[in-house]
Amino acid sequence: MESVDNRLAGAASAYLRLHADNPVDWREWGEAAFAEARERGVPVFASVGYATCHWCHVMARESFADAEVGATLRAGFVAVKVDREERPDVDAALMGAASAFTRQLGWPLSVFLTPEGQPFFAGTYYPPSARQGVPGFRDVLRGVAAAWHEQPDAVLDTAGRVQEALRAARAGSGERAEALPDAAEIRAALAGVAAQEDQEHGGLGEGQKFPQAPLILALVDVDPALAGRLLDAAAGDDAVVAGGGYSHLRGRDGGFFRYATRRDWAAPHFERMLIDNAQLLHAATLLGRETVAAGIVGFLDDVLRLPGGALAVAEDAESTVRGQRVEGGWHLGPPSPERERPPLDRLVVTAANGLAIEALSIRALRDGDERALTLARGAAEHLLAHHVRPTPEGVQLVHASLDGQASDAVATAADAGCLASGLLALTAATGEARWAVEARAILEAAPDPVAVAGQGPALELGPASDGDAPSGEAALAGALHGLYALSGDAEHLERATRLLDATLAIRNPFAGAATLRVAALLAEPPQTLVLVGDPPAALRREPGALVVSPAQAAELADAGFELLAGKEAPGAYRCRGFVCDLPEPF
Repeated sequence: MESVDNRLAGAASAYLRLHADNPVDWREWGEAAFAEARERGVPVFASVGYATCHWCHVMARESFADAEVGATLRAGFVAVKVDREERPDVDAALMGAASAFTRQLGWPLSVFLTPEGQPFFAGTYYPPSARQGVPGFRDVLRGVAAAWHEQPDAVLDTAGRVQEALRAARAGSGERAEALPDAAEIRAALAGVAAQEDQEHGGLGEGQKFPQAPLILALVDVDPALAGRLLDAAAGDDAVVAGGGYSHLRGRDGGFFRYATRRDWAAPHFERMLIDNAQLLHAATLLGRETVAAGIVGFLDDVLRLPGGALAVAEDAESTVRGQRVEGGWHLGPPSPERERPPLDRLVVTAANGLAIEALSIRALRDGDERALTLARGAAEHLLAHHVRPTPEGVQLVHASLDGQASDAVATAADAGCLASGLLALTAATGEARWAVEARAILEAAPDPVAVAGQGPALELGPASDGDAPSGEAALAGALHGLYALSGDAEHLERATRLLDATLAIRNPFAGAATLRVAALLAEPPQTLVLVGDPPAALRREPGALVVSPAQAAELADAGFELLAGKEAPGAYRCRGFVCDLPEPF
């Protein structure tokens, strides 16, 4: 057997480490892999997945553990493993390219590229041999290798046409409007969502059911009744959860699964992601769904919280039952020594933790949830200590780390925006200036949200969209709006307005829900309720609430957050823009 030069054992990714023993010469994504492909004159095979993905596990067991597949990849390809959680920019670019070859997009994602980094063929899951209409991976590899050597001009022509299509799609995603949409345009765009509501089973559409967290959040201020119905449909019956089972998408412990495979929600897909649960906690808090919100806080604390205080990116879909890996095995029966808890992907992702810090802080502010506040503080402290590095120019973010080992993946605009929004929300909940000061520094050094994928060939990007979490543009613009609302510095507002392009989102709210939510904030002057002292719960639940002591108000003002200037007398200061009424006594 040929020797295997698999280099994944020391990767800062649990997903990559899972493949360290494959009979495949796996490389990490980077220039070195593509230089090797150019030197050998072979294509690159990029396999994209993540550590808690069921079908990624299946393809690993069936295909990547297969000796014949390993030998074929070693002989004719440079094989690259990509963790979509660690390298979201690469994943987004390859997913956009894959859409030229298949409508069945998802993970594992299998993409073949030229040594210059241009995709020329793509698919998703492949078993080793053909099965039920799905091509066998051995046959795919042989076919791609034959085309590469026997029809090189056709391969390069395909690669070039894919690049042209992606450029055209990005350029043609809509000529950018001269101004952001106003509140009426945003409301009209979101009103179309109601037509997709499943009147029989709840949720949106008639196939697989996703909780649609970004869309629910966007609807909270526009159509709270619809937002509430969508959340309730995904959450199901509280009595079932309290009885130890799962109802619709909620597990026994209150955490939400990724999606349901059936229209009636009865069969979850059992992985549980931090980004989903963070945004659903945010929505449940704003909608007053106390049981749902408390359940998610418990899930984050009991399941996803890591020893250092940060939150793991996900819980696996599979569990070990009687020595066998079974999808949903932990959830489908009563706890017992024969059923192991699903493993965690312990990767700490800055953007995902930022979303959680924001949601937990809002929960703590509005509902006095001390458990949520402790979680938010712990995650924030960990991120600031390990993912924010001081530099002579300001700060530099780390995108992800695993067990204290920082990934060399470049931090994204979403990392900066989501973490900054989380820290600003933590200031609103605690009155402590230090969180807002850190948020400002992070935003001042935030990366360009339209930068192409780094650490390897410059991949062509398709049209930007929000997907299951805010895009870099939306995350940054939202955080800049929050900073503007505290500081009054119009430069932050101008930067947010320049960043955000809602053209695509207006046409397709499903692909731009987070963008529409931020656009709605930018469409009106910020409304803030500064609460100095110990306000009643009703005031803490009002939009834009910020609770401070007199000393904290002075500290914030001294730190440059002008909204707090002169607000040391106890009471409620209602501010529209930066014009505030006289304080109302509690």
